[in-house]
Amino acid sequence: MANQETTNRKPTHDVLHVRGEGKSAYWTKVGAAWLHEDGQGLNLALEFVPVGSDGRLVIRIRKDKPAQGESR
Repeated sequence: MANQETTNRKPTHDVLHVRGEGKSAYWTKVGAAWLHEDGQGLNLALEFVPVGSDGRLVIRIRKDKPAQGESR
């Protein structure tokens, strides 16, 4: 069951599965996360769960994508 706080706000973080190290690492977005109101934790919504032991989950602050036609 989705938390109402989670469904009413945009995610604050991306959840990624990372395989490898450095410049050769392969990053796949697997979900999103929202900070708790008090800033002391996160709610996670995973679209899928990676299996195996050849990677790790990383949570990064979400950065807005530039609007179409804009450059950063």
